[in-house]
Amino acid sequence: QVQVVESGGGLVQPGGSLRLSCAASGSIWSIYTMAWYRQNPGKERDLVASISSGGRTDYTDSVKGRFTISRDNAKNTVYLQMNSLLPEDTAVYYCAADVWVLDSGVGRYWGQGTQVTVSS
Repeated sequence: QVQVVESGGGLVQPGGSLRLSCAASGSIWSIYTMAWYRQNPGKERDLVASISSGGRTDYTDSVKGRFTISRDNAKNTVYLQMNSLLPEDTAVYYCAADVWVLDSGVGRYWGQGTQVTVSS
């Protein structure tokens, strides 16, 4: 089994910053891509940023230049540094990890989500 746990959400004013963290644990042989998604009520879950095991990053256009994704492979952890936050960044943010589980194979595992609210 694999557990994925996010932390770091909260309420911030427009223009402010937040740092999200996500740690994977359990019967992990290897972790491939790790990513952050976000979702608002009644909307689809959209990809925000992703990072490969080798450090290659990809961002949705609306966050380029403001958000930075990084990872610590030794800690099975991915981070999302969010700067210059806008009200439209408000959403529940979910972490996803593509994990090779011992004796089970590769699967995508999701965290429970953390709320980010950008408001004055």
